[in-house]
Amino acid sequence: MLSDVGPLELVTIAVLGVLLFGPDKLPEFLQNVARTVRKIREFSDSAQQEIRSDLGPEFQDFDVRDLHPKTFVRKHVLSGDSDIGREIGELREALDLRQEQTGTDDTATVGLAKRGHSAYDPDAT
Repeated sequence: MLSDVGPLELVTIAVLGVLLFGPDKLPEFLQNVARTVRKIREFSDSAQQEIRSDLGPEFQDFDVRDLHPKTFVRKHVLSGDSDIGREIGELREALDLRQEQTGTDDTATVGLAKRGHSAYDPDAT
């Protein structure tokens, strides 16, 4: 959650907190924020448990995050398990230009070296 927040941002937030709430009320404010976040997480977890129990035993591994469109597509369409996923993987490999570029560059360099020429011709540019 805080992996993309650097030390400078943390110091800035701390200084702003002290300036806005004062050093006396800041610990109380942080406790209230932590308590509120904890209650929201508990509410979210209980809602997910209720959804799982209402759906039945076959949906016990249900995760709400799987309903996000990117996650849904990544899990069900782009995985190699489905026919569409395999076809997309084959299409990606067929359109991968890096393989063609490395093969062409190596072949041209080897061919020129066999004939005694360098790979770079300053007069051609």
